[in-house]
Amino acid sequence: MVEIAPPLDTHDIETGVVIIGGGACGLVAGLRALEAGAEVIVLERDPRPMGSTSMSSGFIPAPGTRFQRAIGVEETPQDFARDIQKKAAMGADPAIVEAVTREIGPTLEWLADAHGLEWQVLDDFLYPGHSTHRMHAVPEKTGIGLMTRLMAAAQAAGLTVVTGARADTLHTDGDRITGASLTRPDGATESIACRAVVLACNGYGGNPGLVSENIPEIAGALYFGHPGNTGDAVVWGRALGAATKDLTAYQGHGSLAHPHGILITWALMMEGGIQVDARGRRFSNEHEGYSEQAVKVLSQPGAVAWNIYDERLHQMGLGFPDYRAAAEAGAIHSGPDAAALAQATGLTEDALRQTIGEVTAYRADDAPDPFGRDFSTKPALEAPFYAVKVTGALFHTQGGLVIDAAARVLRSDGTALPNLYAGGGAACGVSGARVEGYLSGNGLLTAVALGAIAGRSAAA
Repeated sequence: MVEIAPPLDTHDIETGVVIIGGGACGLVAGLRALEAGAEVIVLERDPRPMGSTSMSSGFIPAPGTRFQRAIGVEETPQDFARDIQKKAAMGADPAIVEAVTREIGPTLEWLADAHGLEWQVLDDFLYPGHSTHRMHAVPEKTGIGLMTRLMAAAQAAGLTVVTGARADTLHTDGDRITGASLTRPDGATESIACRAVVLACNGYGGNPGLVSENIPEIAGALYFGHPGNTGDAVVWGRALGAATKDLTAYQGHGSLAHPHGILITWALMMEGGIQVDARGRRFSNEHEGYSEQAVKVLSQPGAVAWNIYDERLHQMGLGFPDYRAAAEAGAIHSGPDAAALAQATGLTEDALRQTIGEVTAYRADDAPDPFGRDFSTKPALEAPFYAVKVTGALFHTQGGLVIDAAARVLRSDGTALPNLYAGGGAACGVSGARVEGYLSGNGLLTAVALGAIAGRSAAA
């Protein structure tokens, strides 16, 4: 349990900026603050910084980068902001949307130029809600690959990252933070005096009580995030009089291989695949978004669905490390025709055959899809067919502490706390108040962009 405590008379060490959390947000904040001339210590509870970033795809949306231009894409931060607000039904704070869409492109280029990170733009498919190709990834195309490169950058820059350090107490004089205390795995404690704190410890997905309180619709689902995301930022912030917002917002995912627990890329759906229930019947428009699809999948019998696709999409999937891992784990089933696939999966043969026939008719414009999906832009599914059983999961929460465009944590009256900053899942993001508002990549967008802003602001 975290707490607020009075200031200590003495501390073990002193620094300028303490950053709590060593994921993408914390490391980017640390690198920015260090570059600005601050003394910085990043506190990470785990033996090695990984966090929720390592469990993600590692894809970061950004507009107007030279990496985009290299593939012929020209766009502005305003273009990206329109996509964010459209998905969020205009429910995101315009000032924060403007700040992150303006910041993210230059931050990725800075990470490349100053710290050697390599970026490539994924241009073989569009994620739900994105009007152009703007997803940036390191060559590994994984969250672990992104974290490994950020950790190498931190080490090369001389950023102090203290692992096995569970920050549990913020010391305050009034509402000004004077230091932080931490506990080691063996129970030993240490304290650090500081002039500013950045909360980069994500949201509350790992806190069942807060999840049940704020987002009961997903409370019984598998949590596919870091267990350390227990809402520490919200608890500390509220104790200091900070405002919170959109705690009902979250990122779900409707395509986690079951029971293997491996993420199956949504590119399969965007490029022509479908989801069916245990009978072999479709139940939704798969193009509305993989986040809200989590709830739709969980509402099916057994809280599972089946992704159905073909050889073309199977080959596309093999370009993603997670999909290859699922194939190696035996999660992927196949059959030369619908009958064989039904036998391999336990789906109802007649229903599956009928569903595939209906989808073919939708593509030929012989009939409208009752769920409203446009099948005309992608090739029809052709035998042999593939299937993977999936469930819905909670990945991370999107609501949190209210901040301004400088990542300063705000009180309920709109004034800023003197020296507290937040980014990533610790702050209220840009997804509005509901699961439908999550645009692909919003999590890492706010982790990296707000991390950069918070680091620079805290150093100042």
